[in-house]
Amino acid sequence: MTMDERIIWRVGHGRRFDLTERGAIMAIVNVTPDSFSDGGLHTSVDAAIRHALACVDEGAVLIDIGGESTRPGAEEVTAAEEIARVLPVITELAARTDALISIDTYRAATAAAAVAAGAHVINDVHGLQREPGIASVAADTGAGLCIMHTGRGREKLDDPIKDQQHFLTRSLEIATSAGVARETIVLDPGFGFAKETTEENMELIARFGELKAFGLPLLAGTSRKRFLGTLTGREARDRDAATAATTVALRLKGASVFRVHNVAINRDALIVADAMLAAERRIAAKKGSSA
Repeated sequence: MTMDERIIWRVGHGRRFDLTERGAIMAIVNVTPDSFSDGGLHTSVDAAIRHALACVDEGAVLIDIGGESTRPGAEEVTAAEEIARVLPVITELAARTDALISIDTYRAATAAAAVAAGAHVINDVHGLQREPGIASVAADTGAGLCIMHTGRGREKLDDPIKDQQHFLTRSLEIATSAGVARETIVLDPGFGFAKETTEENMELIARFGELKAFGLPLLAGTSRKRFLGTLTGREARDRDAATAATTVALRLKGASVFRVHNVAINRDALIVADAMLAAERRIAAKKGSSA
């Protein structure tokens, strides 16, 4: 494998992360009272820090800190309240772990404060299209940038991949105009974000490989989503096995980063998927050398 074929994600504070041969776990740490699965569990700084460090011990390489719930119908908070929730956690984590820290926000002010406090990645669930100024924060700081697709608040195209292309192309135009370096960007198709049916989410999994046409690393966030509950009949906190199944499927289809609640089960699933991909590379190399 040549250096040109490697997938190197450049993130904030001079860090680089190799996504070529191993998938990466991004652990969800919601410092919120009302998130759909873990709301209220980590609202204190101490509780959030303990949970984040436990996730690192279990194999997470990124910690995604969120101060506002993104579940449908959740109440918005002010930027000041969001910053007050997340900044103490980010500051403490930056002092206590080498794991990459991500801020889950669509607000430019929150993103800027978080990166200044030690965050390496900005994770925007509105794909830069709610507060485009967040792209300038990423460009100015050199932070990694996760750009998510969403169908909320707009009319989607009927074909889910065409809608991904339509929305994310616009997001990338915003990023480029702001001067965001391409090697800092990861794309997220936004499972569950106005993907109204189980069938739509499953089609997105089945066709996930088509998103590789963007030529950028891909993030998958299926953890405990409603469509997995529809498939299994289980409540949110009991959907980790189903989440791990999607982790394997999506790794084999090209995803590099996996945003999850339960790190341990998804780490094990990812180890198996990575081993399968390594076996495929060995087989291909043998066939190439004997041709």
